[in-house]
Amino acid sequence: MLIRIPPRLRCTCGTQPATSTLVEVNRAGGVTVTTPTWHQGELSVGEVAARSGVAVSALHFYERHGLIQARRTSGNQRRYRRDVLRRVALIRIAQRVGIPLADIRAALAELPEARTPTRRDWQQLSERWRSELDERIHRLQQLRDDFTECIGCGCLSIDRCSLANPEDALASHGPGPRRLLEN
Repeated sequence: MLIRIPPRLRCTCGTQPATSTLVEVNRAGGVTVTTPTWHQGELSVGEVAARSGVAVSALHFYERHGLIQARRTSGNQRRYRRDVLRRVALIRIAQRVGIPLADIRAALAELPEARTPTRRDWQQLSERWRSELDERIHRLQQLRDDFTECIGCGCLSIDRCSLANPEDALASHGPGPRRLLEN
């Protein structure tokens, strides 16, 4: 017979895990106490959300889009490996600097699935993104400088400003949606 003891009825001395415990009582009167296998190295969606500072809905979004993976229990609850915390941190940082989700997904796909990524794995990912991030920084600096010049000239004209309308091949044909108007 298996009995599940809820956390509120168990030891509060700190020596036992704060998850459900299975107690098996056999006919001979012996008692076996085990914790569920998911507890060993895995986190619930609520634990990941609390530890990463990300909403549960964001974790579900990341999972739907292939950025992170969860295992489902027999009760259909998500269980995450602990290394998902580093992956979520990477996703948040990459999003903050404007890296598209597709690029984040491709980078995370290169990390090992069966083990926690090592320092070397993260270093390879960093090297892969370095040139792209350098290019992004260069473009942002150029935008800052162009914007300063544009503010300085005072034009901010959509039809003449190279910043607001870069490489506009149809500008000489007049304002508005030229391709739609010509058809």
